[in-house]
Amino acid sequence: MLILIMVAAIITLLVLIIRFKVHAFVALLIVSLLTALAAGISVDKILPTLLGGFGSTLASVALLVGLGAMIGRMLEITGGAKVLADTLINKFGEEKAPFALGIAALLFGFPIFFDAGLVVMLPIVFSVAKQFGGSVLRYAFPVAGAFAVMHAFLPPHPGPVASGDLLGVNMGLLVLVGLICAIPTWYIGTYLFSKFISKRVYVELPKAFLSTASITETSVQTPPSFGRVLLVLLLPIFLILFDTGLNTLSVAKVVDGSALWVQSLRLVGKTPVALLITLIIAILLLRGERSYEQIESICNSALGPICSIILVTGAGGMFGGVLRASGIGDEISKMLSDTGMPVVVAAFIIAMAMRVAQGSATVALTTAAALIAPTVAASTDLTQFDLCFIVISIASGATVLSHVNDSGFWLMSRFLEMDTKTTLKTWTMLETSIGVVGFVIALIGSILL
Repeated sequence: MLILIMVAAIITLLVLIIRFKVHAFVALLIVSLLTALAAGISVDKILPTLLGGFGSTLASVALLVGLGAMIGRMLEITGGAKVLADTLINKFGEEKAPFALGIAALLFGFPIFFDAGLVVMLPIVFSVAKQFGGSVLRYAFPVAGAFAVMHAFLPPHPGPVASGDLLGVNMGLLVLVGLICAIPTWYIGTYLFSKFISKRVYVELPKAFLSTASITETSVQTPPSFGRVLLVLLLPIFLILFDTGLNTLSVAKVVDGSALWVQSLRLVGKTPVALLITLIIAILLLRGERSYEQIESICNSALGPICSIILVTGAGGMFGGVLRASGIGDEISKMLSDTGMPVVVAAFIIAMAMRVAQGSATVALTTAAALIAPTVAASTDLTQFDLCFIVISIASGATVLSHVNDSGFWLMSRFLEMDTKTTLKTWTMLETSIGVVGFVIALIGSILL
């Protein structure tokens, strides 16, 4: 009966989002409430259960996503993305220009979200494509694929943060494992694929770009140096190593984990603190001649667009809380145990089904994590590395088969001025390539570690 309730809940969720165009936040709230009632949770405990799942998820998600958005906005407005791309293209040369653009997007994609990253980088991509010639896919796909990989695999992006929180993953370790998985996934699934597809599908430069000069806020003031941009992008990863590195050393009895200096450095390496320090350094290094009032305005403008994302991930946590409290999660755990399917494989399949059905990678990530969380909790032999690879597997499943119900599909179609058929042949295949390669790497990692 509980499994039937879960199936009905997922179908209801998909119908509300796809058929009736209900916002994912509202749909998740409605389905969470109805699932709690149907599963027999006592009426006086329904609201505390909903609020508990919502609040615990937001406690980690809001901090990371908010700070990450501010860092990304600072880099965007000050011209950091253009500096990064220009420097790398000059270093790698014309033949490797797509590779250089992709590397720039990987670095820039750590703090900035998919949509915002495309808006900032595509005018630069089009300028390079106009200069060197060839199908625009050769230059645009390594960049778009890099943002897609980073958005799905790494905190502080909302999907991996929410799924990592639901599965009890160490966020610092997830950043490092996600980065290790993201680089080969991007190279094989995006860069090599873009070389393949651009030889077979020719896409011209968008007419909108050719007819109008795309001038953004980044050209208003003197951009920062390449060194400063690189420092801001690499600093959070370096700081996070304090936590993960010292944790490893304390477990191995190399250092005393209870010592004050160890605890202090580990605090600095906690992901929210590392991002806060990075934001402060970014403001000091990138502000240029801007007043502190302008800096405050830049940070403020970064928070508006992410409110919807934060609410959706919080609502996904709410749905997960209901599944745990109702016992539905335990039933799923037993069902998966009976099939003998590895958790990392089941996670990929569930996330892929959610992705294909409703389109949003973030919703697919959070919902799949909520469904698989009880199975993870019941498995006593899973290490932190296993949990990280399960998150990467979920992220991979939530990336494949982008099609007409995905906002990213239409974003690429609009920016590159491709018709639906061409977008399906190119962008859908690129996203699927990313998801499959990412899953294979996660599967291999879970076997080896």
